[in-house]
Amino acid sequence: MERRPFGILPNGKQAFLYTISGGALTAEISDFGATLVRLYVPDRQGVLADVVLGFDDANDYLASTTYFGATVGRNANRIRGASFSLGGETVQLTPNENGHSHHSGPDSYAFRLWQIERQEKNKIVFSLHSPHKDQGFPGNADIRVTYALEETNTLCITYEAVSDRDTVFNLTNHSYFNLAGHQRPELAMGQTLQLQAAYFTPSDAQGVPTGELRSVAGTPMDFRVPKVVGQDIDEDYESLRLQAGYDHNFRIDGNPCAVLCDPVSGRKMEITTDCPGIHCYCGNFFWDEQGKDGVIYCHRGGIALETQCFPDAVHQPKWPQPIVKAGTHYRSQTKYTFR
Repeated sequence: MERRPFGILPNGKQAFLYTISGGALTAEISDFGATLVRLYVPDRQGVLADVVLGFDDANDYLASTTYFGATVGRNANRIRGASFSLGGETVQLTPNENGHSHHSGPDSYAFRLWQIERQEKNKIVFSLHSPHKDQGFPGNADIRVTYALEETNTLCITYEAVSDRDTVFNLTNHSYFNLAGHQRPELAMGQTLQLQAAYFTPSDAQGVPTGELRSVAGTPMDFRVPKVVGQDIDEDYESLRLQAGYDHNFRIDGNPCAVLCDPVSGRKMEITTDCPGIHCYCGNFFWDEQGKDGVIYCHRGGIALETQCFPDAVHQPKWPQPIVKAGTHYRSQTKYTFR
């Protein structure tokens, strides 16, 4: 397995980039944030291209709010008011967005140096110890993230964790995909997307779900039949206006839960998961971000498809919950298969 330097962090520690390969795929993953930095996928002619957005140095990730390719936890997405009740006690988190917790606050796992637990030609395992009250969450937690490339041209990401107290575990990967190749951001919104999702969770102006589970039928949120991502993104529909485009959680009704296709290259990605929701975000809030290889990522230059529990589920008891009991092993897996 190849390893090369990926930048010296402000604390003086060295970040590294690791290469794994399997099938026709090659991935480069950093121990900083357990971050997927590059993913090379063949097109219909067998030509490889890197299909995820990212940066050339770990320090660029620290300076950005995009979370390109990062492992996000303990809780992905938002928790209203940066607090919730657990076991009759109030858990107070560190707010970092309009008084809410977003991706677990300013000290997210995305900005930490993970340990390498095991490495093979096609697999790498990262681990992180998260102490009691880290980010405000209860429990001493040991977390493991495994990236594996399978012969079926599949990237498999497995999340595992255990805590000595009841806590929240809701981890995800925050890669932005562009199957045309990361160097062609202007083509991202021309890809087609299908979601096995008949309902989505509308959010308020600050991106926190209102508690409603709304049918996608007859709305621009309907991706049950494949359609071009940018086709309806600017429609005059309240949920789109509030988020400046797609930035919404959908309830998964089956697998593959998402199918993304690029008509130019012929690349196709199918996502399967055991998570109850998938959050589709189209880069509505970044403009001209300096990315890898000198590429400037324009507005909506990639599509994030984050498998996870619903945002703010801790305040919605009827929704699937991210609460994990003390000593219970949390495990979640998402696969990205390329055709």
